[in-house]
Amino acid sequence: MHEVLIALGSNYHQNAHINWASERLSYFLRDIKLSRKLWTQDIHSTGQWYMNRLAVGYTTLSVDAICQKLKENEQEAGRTLEHITLDLDLMQYDDERFHLRDWSRPYIQRLLPDIKTKYLL
Repeated sequence: MHEVLIALGSNYHQNAHINWASERLSYFLRDIKLSRKLWTQDIHSTGQWYMNRLAVGYTTLSVDAICQKLKENEQEAGRTLEHITLDLDLMQYDDERFHLRDWSRPYIQRLLPDIKTKYLL
C-alpha cells in the first residue's frame, strides 16, 4: 500500500464539488482522512474564491494511475478554463513529493495539521 496526499480545490459551486470529490476519492483510496474545508482567494488576484481541502489515504495504484483517475474526476465534474469545478493534484506518493511550488502555499500549510501523517509533519 502507498500513502498519498491529494489537494482538492474548486472555484465554482465550491462546496458541492469538494463534497463530491471527497466522496469519489473513496472509490480508489482506503482509510481516507480529510482536512477541514478552507476558503482562499485566487493566487492570481482575480477576485475569485476557492474552497480547498486535503485528503490522505492508501492505495495500490501507481502514480500514473492515480493521476489519471484525478484527471477523469476533474473532467467528469465539468472542469473548464473558466470554471475550475475541481482541481485535484497528487501532492505526495509515499516519500515522493509533487507540485513543489504549492507546498509553501498558506492553505497547504494550514491544512496539513488536520490530517497528521508520518510523511507530512
